[in-house]
Amino acid sequence: MTMREDEPLAPAPRARSLMLFVVLVLAVGLAIGYLTAPGYWYLKLAKPGFTPPNWVFAPAWTVLYVLIAIAGWRVCRRDCDGRPMRLWWIQLVLNFFWSPIFFAAHLPGLALADILLMLVAILAFIATAWRQDRLAAVLFLPYAAWVAFATALNAGIYLLN
Repeated sequence: MTMREDEPLAPAPRARSLMLFVVLVLAVGLAIGYLTAPGYWYLKLAKPGFTPPNWVFAPAWTVLYVLIAIAGWRVCRRDCDGRPMRLWWIQLVLNFFWSPIFFAAHLPGLALADILLMLVAILAFIATAWRQDRLAAVLFLPYAAWVAFATALNAGIYLLN
């Protein structure tokens, strides 16, 4: 079977694996966000004065999930079984558990413990990835900053309620 000149080429294996990382992280993250969207319980909570408007969260997490996926893909290309990749999976699992704990189970204290562990895993990922793939580590810096902010927000909600 021969290929016609006007027939599009299949994406390179690297591009396909990157797309897979991005699609999976985005799909699961956005599905969890949709399924555990803030409801009446969240609306009636006392919140710190630095709480951003609700519309900020979806675009912020969309961008962060893309960065998380790219960083994971880069690290996995080098070593899918190494410490940075294990930390990548740990932070991702903790990330995906936070919304159900906070918004669905209404447990801001347990969510605070989860997000603190997530922040530690993110910082550990940055430190370990830095030696192997500096760009992957740098891609996690906005994520670390956002999760640090979200940790303060979670703590404020926990203390106020």
